[in-house]
This record gives sequence, structure tokens and C-alpha cells, in this order.
Amino acid sequence: MGFILFGVLLVMLFFGVPIAVSMGLAVLAALNFGDGRTPELLIVQRMFTSLDNFPFMAIPFFILAGDLMQCGGISARLIHFIKILLRKVPARLSVISTVGSGFFGAISGSNPATVAAIGGIMIPEMKKSGYPSAKAAAIAAASGTLGVIIPPSISMVTYSLIASVSIGTMFVGGIVPGIVLGLAMITVSMITCMKIEKKAVEKIAPGELGRAFIDAIAALFMPVIILGGIYGQICTPTEAAAVACMYAFIISCLVYRELPFSQLPAIFIKSATSTAIVLLVVALSAPFSWLMTSAGIPGKITTTLVSVFENKYAILLMMNAALLFLGCFLETQSIILLMTPILLPLARQFGIDPIALGLIMIINTSIGMITPPMAVNLYVASSISGSSIESISRQVVPYFVTLVLIMLTFTYFPQILMWLPKLTGG
Repeated sequence: MGFILFGVLLVMLFFGVPIAVSMGLAVLAALNFGDGRTPELLIVQRMFTSLDNFPFMAIPFFILAGDLMQCGGISARLIHFIKILLRKVPARLSVISTVGSGFFGAISGSNPATVAAIGGIMIPEMKKSGYPSAKAAAIAAASGTLGVIIPPSISMVTYSLIASVSIGTMFVGGIVPGIVLGLAMITVSMITCMKIEKKAVEKIAPGELGRAFIDAIAALFMPVIILGGIYGQICTPTEAAAVACMYAFIISCLVYRELPFSQLPAIFIKSATSTAIVLLVVALSAPFSWLMTSAGIPGKITTTLVSVFENKYAILLMMNAALLFLGCFLETQSIILLMTPILLPLARQFGIDPIALGLIMIINTSIGMITPPMAVNLYVASSISGSSIESISRQVVPYFVTLVLIMLTFTYFPQILMWLPKLTGG
């Protein structure tokens, strides 16, 4: 059964069939040709049972909150505040792009949305200051990888529910790697862009920094509300996501007044569509995972790898290589749903905390967003800059190498990832 399950899945993916449909067809084929005793009604039952889960309500709420904030004038205010704050920093515009992506990622929880919102502002500005178009696009695309790493993150919610770990602990665990990866990309930008951007300090009027901070404080406060609500035991992650929606609505429509009520139906439709795509993959991954577990595939893989690679570090290296490879072809949600049931027993075998495993998986798949042919971040940056995917790919290499090296550091020293969750009692 396992051969049929994975064989059909790989064939479908090879021909470009969407991951949700591929998993569904693989399950149908395995049931009809590999088992013959299990009724097909099982597929529907498993799909419904997987979604009949209150914490999954956090996904549509976080998606809607991100869409509302994206259309509500948040990104422009964030960039204005960060520009004034970092006006004396070398390679200022590239640094602002990364810092802005970090802040906006904490609002949207999405890589492509982060590239679109921050890159839409910063790529034209970088080009005006002498940055080659492909270089500006590469900076925005690489910075956008922070979108799913810095909490709150939809990918973290999905992993937490699949791996049965605390969503709040996953959110706290994403803070340190998000900051470290952001600082690493800033360092790369300073080294590679100092000759492009001449150091020039903007003069600001007295009190302008304070006014910019007050203007942006509503956006900056959103992650504090979410994480504070969860860890203050005021609300559950799902309730915090609902609060984030209301907060985003009030800020975008009533405080900043840049989101007219007439645009709300279009935003609701967009959010519903994004939610449907995510939850369809979640639903169809449930019967796939159940069949995989029933056939004992995760246990067999673990036993085989342990017998072949007795060295823990060799297995960790292979795990990262597999995740990076999958990231070239599949998006984050699909990889998490497909690989978590396989990698979780392996991680437990070697004493790796499930929280650390989840963070490693999310960082790997986020890096996949800048590795062709999938490379969603590169496609978004390309549409903004007008540069080809090939030229942007060449410019993004220093960032890719840096991200991979840091990700390997996190893999071999998971204490870095677990420091803050343990400090907060997670």
C-alpha cells in the first residue's frame, strides 16, 4: 500500500497536479488497489474529523487579519517610522526593507504578502537610489522569508495542530530565529550594498520621530496583543486570532481610514479563498497521513534511517536537505502536512523537541520560497521590479547561503531555538 500511496503522489506532483488533489488521488488509489477492504467513505470521514477542530479556526482569522492590515495603510506607516529610525545606518534602504519585512511579517504571517507589501514600497525606492533592479528584488524576496518565521504564523498554527504541540509555545519559539535571521540578512546587505548606496543622513524636523512612532504604534502593537493575550492566559490562540481581526478592522477602517467599507467584501472573498486552499490541503492530508501511519511507513523510515545512519548529525543533515529540496517544489503548508508524520517519530528517536523540529521545518520551507522553480517570493518580487527570475536568483544567492548556514546552526544547536520557550515555561 505504501508504494502505491507515494508512487501515485509523486507521479501526480511530477505532472503539476495540485498537492491537495494529488494526496486525494493517492489515497483513492491505495484504497482501491492496495487494500480493497477499507471503504472509500473513510476519506470523507477523515477529512471532516480533521477539520472539526476548534484551534483550526485560528487559520481563517489570522488570514483575514493579515489581509485587512495589508490593505489598511499599515506598510507605509511602518516604513516611514523605520526610515526615520534607521536614517544613519549604512546601506539604509536594504536594511529598512529587512526590518520592515520583519515587522510586517508579524502582522501578516505570510511570505508573499510581506514581499508584496514591503517590496511594493522599497523596491522602487532602492532602484531610484541606484540599486540594480534584480538586487533590489532579491533583497525584498529574501527579507520576505521572515513572514512565516516571526509570529504569529499560519504555518506554526498548522504544525502545532498536526504535531499536537502548543500554538503559543510555537509562536514564542519563532521570535529568536526570526531576529537572528533578520540580523544575518541585514549584515549581508551592509556588506554587499554599501558601495551601491552612498551614506546620506536625512534631516528630520524636531519631533518627527515621535510623530512617526505614534502613527505606526497601532501596527506595532498587534503582535503584542496576540502574544500577550495568549501568554497572559487571557485568551486561546483561536480567540487571539479573532481579536486580531477586530483590531485590524478598527485600525484599518476607523483609525487610519484607508480601507473603505466598500472594499471589505473583496477582502472577505480573498481571505475565504486563501482559507479554502489551506484547509483543503489540511483535510486531504488527514486520510493520507492515516493510511501512511496504518501501513507503518513512518516507523519503517525511522528504523531504516537509524540502521543506515547511526550518526545523529548525518540524519539531521539529510532531513534538512530533504526539506530544502521539497521547498523547491511545494509550498510551506503542504510540506508541513506531508512531512510532519514522517519526521516527528525520527525527531523523538534522537531526542529533538517537537517545537524545535517545527521551527526547523518552517525555516527550511521558508527558504524554499526563494529557491526556484517554486520560489513564490521571487515571482512576487519579479512582478514588482520587472526583473527576470534568473537575474533575481543570482542576486539572492548570498542571502540563501547565509540563511542555510544559520538554519544548520539551529539544527545542530537546538538549544538556541528552545531558549525562549523554556524561559517562558513553554
